[in-house]
Amino acid sequence: MAVPNYQTLMLPLLSLARDGEEHSLREAIESLAGTFALSDEERKELLPSGHQAVLDNRVGWARTYLKKAGLLSSPKRGVFIITDRGREVLATKPVTIDVPFLEKFPGFKEFKTLRHDSVGEEVSPLPDASETPEESLEAAFQKLRAGLASEILQTIKTCSPSFFERLVVDVLVAMGYGGSRADAGRAIGKSGDEGIDGIIKEDRLGLDTIFLQAKRWEGTVSRPEVQKFAGALQGHRARKGIFITTSSYTKEAWEFVSRIDTKIVLIDGAMLAQLMIDNNVGVTRIASYEVKRIDSDYFQEA
Repeated sequence: MAVPNYQTLMLPLLSLARDGEEHSLREAIESLAGTFALSDEERKELLPSGHQAVLDNRVGWARTYLKKAGLLSSPKRGVFIITDRGREVLATKPVTIDVPFLEKFPGFKEFKTLRHDSVGEEVSPLPDASETPEESLEAAFQKLRAGLASEILQTIKTCSPSFFERLVVDVLVAMGYGGSRADAGRAIGKSGDEGIDGIIKEDRLGLDTIFLQAKRWEGTVSRPEVQKFAGALQGHRARKGIFITTSSYTKEAWEFVSRIDTKIVLIDGAMLAQLMIDNNVGVTRIASYEVKRIDSDYFQEA
């Protein structure tokens, strides 16, 4: 099954604490993973940022909401325990505990409503009740990123072939390949060999070389085109190659490069756009947001 959302986890988490003992968040995460029979893959599933496991994030927020409602408390750093109010809630045998259920507790209502002192506006910390704040933020980020990638790819397709070659140079140099920008620029488009558009250094010292095929393509790139590139590499006794296109590759093309000894990396239009975003090629930063958490060590008194 999929990882339950943070509201689904609230009642099982509170039930876990019914024994009145102190529990750590890690203990709770492992226990709830077993309760919901989550697979290893589901337990390790990460948020889009890759910085935290989805399960860890959701259990953490379930605990936070129960604490804000006064059903759990933290007697000391790193642990939580059920409160008298939490026991009273369990005694009523609720079918579920979710945000609407918790809204009857004053402490939670105060937490849920965020007030901006300057303008007096009220906003909910959760645009989507099924998502934690991090999940909502990252979903919005991924949506913006996808829109930007689509715009980048459409713009690339309107550029000239020579500009596309320069773009490829910029991306590879930004990623650390090609030696200097001048070296990479001289290498691209100068080979003249069939199936090869350029040769660049793998690193600044030139310990190895990478052969390139960089073309704007209207249709899907099929196996014969990739196979021709592989043949050109063998003719140069080359071990590594990168095939870059603005379109996509057929399944047969992907299968072909996975079976041959020569290492060929296929970069389609979607991946190229992502690499441009990641390496700040052709894009401009307009805003930056930092997500912070409390530093518990700071508040430890000597």
